[in-house]
Amino acid sequence: MSKFNIAEAKTHFSELVRKAMLGEEVIIAKDNKAVVKLVALTQPQNSRKPGSAKGKVWMAPDFGSTPDDFKDYV
Repeated sequence: MSKFNIAEAKTHFSELVRKAMLGEEVIIAKDNKAVVKLVALTQPQNSRKPGSAKGKVWMAPDFGSTPDDFKDYV
């Protein structure tokens, strides 16, 4: 874990981002009090698969039709 004050963080921001991407926890402090923790984002656990919801989604047979009381507006 690395700890930097705000001025140092502004000066060395790209280096801090690199450290976070490598898995290191970076703490940014103001007046010697930790205020921000910079960590890398994690990737989603499961990847999405096209078609995986097939058969699970239902739409009414008249989904795309205009309701009778709206025909004057179309």
